[in-house]
Amino acid sequence: MGSTLLCNATVLTVDSGNAVYSGGWVSFVDGRITGVGAAETCPRGADFDQVHDLAGHIVMPGLVNAHTHSAMILFRGRSEGQSLLTMEGWYNSIREPELSLVSSDIGPAVALSCAEMALSGTTTFCDQYFFAEEIAAAVKDAGLRAVIAYGIVQLGDKERGEEELAKATDFLRQQRSADGRVIPWFGPHAPYVDNTEDLLLAEVAVANEFGVGLHLHMACGPEDNEETERRYGTTAAVALEKLGFFNGRIHAAHCLDLSPEDIAVFARAPHASISHNATAGLRSGREGICPVVDLKAAGVTVALGTDNVAANNGYDMINEMRVAGLVASHRERTAQPISSAELVRMATIEGAKALGLASEIGSLEVGKAADIIAIDISGAGYSETPDIETLLVYSGSGRDVRHVFVAGEQLVQDRQLLRRPLSEIRAEYSNTYRDFWDRVAAARKVA
Repeated sequence: MGSTLLCNATVLTVDSGNAVYSGGWVSFVDGRITGVGAAETCPRGADFDQVHDLAGHIVMPGLVNAHTHSAMILFRGRSEGQSLLTMEGWYNSIREPELSLVSSDIGPAVALSCAEMALSGTTTFCDQYFFAEEIAAAVKDAGLRAVIAYGIVQLGDKERGEEELAKATDFLRQQRSADGRVIPWFGPHAPYVDNTEDLLLAEVAVANEFGVGLHLHMACGPEDNEETERRYGTTAAVALEKLGFFNGRIHAAHCLDLSPEDIAVFARAPHASISHNATAGLRSGREGICPVVDLKAAGVTVALGTDNVAANNGYDMINEMRVAGLVASHRERTAQPISSAELVRMATIEGAKALGLASEIGSLEVGKAADIIAIDISGAGYSETPDIETLLVYSGSGRDVRHVFVAGEQLVQDRQLLRRPLSEIRAEYSNTYRDFWDRVAAARKVA
């Protein structure tokens, strides 16, 4: 893979001290970061196989999308006017057409999602969906890093739950020997809504056996706490804690309706985290907003995610930082209760922590994997500032990402994909999209 020097950039390290180097540099060899520093310490370019002069750019860790469903790009624009954070909205606009999905739909869909993520600066994402094997294959082809949680939806069908549990367990076995960029997890879709208590206990047992995390939706809508309030007089989070669900690594998406007691559950757990999906939450029309300020004050790791593009319509994590900052100001009724520097951390190192990858990615530090992006800030909308993080968060766009590296491999160069051209990915996807929705229409006629 050789040696590479990125120099003359504004370097956001996102290390423990949030060091920023104007005119700084980053070097990496064989996929690992070997140096980071200020301009006056920059090594000689002649000592490297490749040198990128990145004057007028921000160089920073690759972005971590902490919650999405990459195959659901097939549903872009198909749920307008529906709240996907309610059972009714999800079932009517997503679940019914999902029944027409076949395995050959998944690769082209995930390939386009990976392309859109890479081109906007995301190098790692957390996915939860069915067809996990096909998702994993597409991610490997794209070269991104991903935690893939095998999605389990039971919907009251005990036999289906047992069948999906067995498939998910097989997925864990198969992926444990992968190359390290794909990490398998368990994905109970929504506890007590479409996963019964017995199934949840079985999922925890298997997750503990394999030492993997559980990624789920929680406190999304009014249905989430109905069963546990009726049976136990508690919220789902409290009920799950009593089951031992929070003893392992738990990564929960959305969490709009958390009570103070729920926040305490997350704070007590050894490895619990939350993906705040601000854009999807706002578009859902739900009154609740994830209490990020309270969660962070309690010491809970909070990352950022886009959710699926039916809910969000895009994968731009720079935009997600901006929306998260805006909605926090609205919720707390105060100006910038979450600083721009902290929003950048939520989109990088906090996402890495949530996925158990903080020792490997999320900041620019010697020894970590070279998951690095370069953002062009020389164009319109950018100018001199004493606060580079605010410039990025509130003026930036994923469309300004110019170069992307994952484990030292350059996946995007001058805004172009290197492994496979976007035009080819789009052409294959367009055929898949047409075929899928033709099947949905045919199924609806029969019904």
